[in-house]
Amino acid sequence: MSDLSAARARYAALIAKRERITSPRLLAALASVPREHFLGRGPWRIKSEAARSYRLTPGSDPAHLYDNVLVAIDARRKLDTGLPSLWAHFIDVLDIREKDRVVQIGCGLGYFSAILSEIVGPRGGVTAIECDERLASRAAACLRAYHNVEVINGDGCRDIGEPANVIIVHAGFSHPHPLWLASLRPRGRLLVPLTQRDREGAALKITRQGKGFVAEAVQQIRIFPGHGRGVTALDDRVADWWQRASSLGPLRFRGLAQGLPSDG
Repeated sequence: MSDLSAARARYAALIAKRERITSPRLLAALASVPREHFLGRGPWRIKSEAARSYRLTPGSDPAHLYDNVLVAIDARRKLDTGLPSLWAHFIDVLDIREKDRVVQIGCGLGYFSAILSEIVGPRGGVTAIECDERLASRAAACLRAYHNVEVINGDGCRDIGEPANVIIVHAGFSHPHPLWLASLRPRGRLLVPLTQRDREGAALKITRQGKGFVAEAVQQIRIFPGHGRGVTALDDRVADWWQRASSLGPLRFRGLAQGLPSDG
């Protein structure tokens, strides 16, 4: 085993232990997908989950990336790759399987698109949507070898294609978008961070059940705001309502009215 293969294996084991990952396909993907392939040349600006500022890696050895760290995509905007343990936990909670169709809204540079590609396999598919044209172009180039991934430069609040088994939103919004709910297949799952303007909030898992949906809070989160997220005090109050209500227990509803659950 090469030094880099050993670093990836340790990285997968670290995340598995920390998050109690149950999916063997997810663990295999973490141990095999080359994170450095999606991040350009080093040195890289990285930070731990609790750190306020970045530090520069000592050199350009990709082994520096095989730790539970955020890596800056655009440090000025505080736009980072996702924290590996956090998104591995979310992917595990969503119980993604072979042959599933997964939609990512905000795929960034495509690292987690590659992870999902390995999980769903050649008979599944990943639609990776990114509104930033430059990021989408870079992601498409990085994902060229992953034939079951389609990268789209577009708005994931307007069109996500055919219905999906799983939708993962990689940015903060004030409430679930009706399109995402309508696009879930029976027993489909949506993971969406609902956040305030300060980027703080909670990630919710919403499952289609029969004619309605069930929402459950998964974990507190701090994340970059989504394109089109409202910026009024009302948007913050809507996000706060979702966070409080879902933290008390499963929240059942049939639709949305002004961003809030309704039985209509």
